[in-house]
Amino acid sequence: MQTPQSTVDPSEIAKFEAMAAEWWDPNGKFKPLHMLNPCRLDYITQQIAGEFDRDLTKPLPFTGLRLLDIGCGGGLLSEPMARLGATVVGADAAEGNLPVARIHAEQSGLDIDYRHTTAEALAEAGEQFDVVLNMEVVEHVADPLAYLTATQQLLRPGGLQICSTINRNAKSYAMAIIGAEVIMRWLPRGTHEWAKFITPDELFDLLSQARLSPVDRKGFLFNPITWSWSISERDLSVNYVTASIKR
Repeated sequence: MQTPQSTVDPSEIAKFEAMAAEWWDPNGKFKPLHMLNPCRLDYITQQIAGEFDRDLTKPLPFTGLRLLDIGCGGGLLSEPMARLGATVVGADAAEGNLPVARIHAEQSGLDIDYRHTTAEALAEAGEQFDVVLNMEVVEHVADPLAYLTATQQLLRPGGLQICSTINRNAKSYAMAIIGAEVIMRWLPRGTHEWAKFITPDELFDLLSQARLSPVDRKGFLFNPITWSWSISERDLSVNYVTASIKR
């Protein structure tokens, strides 16, 4: 069988493997994700509940849903999804992330299927999911359209993909690169490449080309006064998230 072509960028993988041990340190190199995580989870859970008619006030509301967390890292999203009852596969092309994820899940009493693999390989194997979480990955791949096409193939008809990334403009350069990497030193320099950032219109076009139907987009806003994140209906100028359906 022919090996599926991968959109993985080895230089991008190496950046995150170098930081793997710090995934669960809220004050370490992944501090920005720990700060953003409650906001991301609020959006994700609301979208899944709305699409699949689930009541978030009930125990294990996502029971019966098979979910893929692509680019799962240390499991910051995989674990909450498992706690909500979903059957979770966490996939990452950076093999060094997975021992950290597996150990933390075991310590937390969670059964999560972590795999060192790619979206393309999973699609080639015929894997199917109700939900694909595709968070902060598309700006790190070599071919965004080929990558999104693979994630589309992983969805069952009627399935939901949540995809977040960073806008490309002067403000995102100032905040995501100068602010986060140079001034605050939240991330090592070079973690992000501004040229790989994707505007909301570009992402919607890519999703449509990949035969997904975009249904929603929101912004994630950081408030330096309250030191917290919130969801915005209108401001997508830096971090933003989209929801799309496989019709």
